[in-house]
Amino acid sequence: MEKQSKKDLNIMYKRILVPTDGTPMSEKAVEGAARFAKSLGASLVLITVVEPYSYTNLSEYRPESIEQNDERVTADAKRRCDEIGVPSTTLMVKSFSPAEAIIEQSKKHDCDVVFMASHGRQGFAAVLLGSETQKVLTHSQIPVMVYR
Repeated sequence: MEKQSKKDLNIMYKRILVPTDGTPMSEKAVEGAARFAKSLGASLVLITVVEPYSYTNLSEYRPESIEQNDERVTADAKRRCDEIGVPSTTLMVKSFSPAEAIIEQSKKHDCDVVFMASHGRQGFAAVLLGSETQKVLTHSQIPVMVYR
């Protein structure tokens, strides 16, 4: 396979979907995606997926609600993109399945690629918890870039 030129990538990747959950790894992925997008002249669609409701919110004190946390995470990601100089839009979607929401929104917003973090769980934890990244890799109809 021939090595793709930067010009070819510019044609292919104009809108990049980047899921973020506020973890240090996803924050690094947002920054990596922003730098990648800037080099291509692409824009980012930043998405945070929120559970429709959470029983933990009822049973323990939190200084901010889950939705407030997710709004802050998305705003922080947008601010980082602005600092790097990459156009971005933000989405907060409610879903019990983050992977399905990511795939659905990538289609809805005509994204060319999904750029997401791998949290690197291994062994039994990866099997037990499942991997949203793995689910997106398996079911997405557009390319998925995994940032590690």
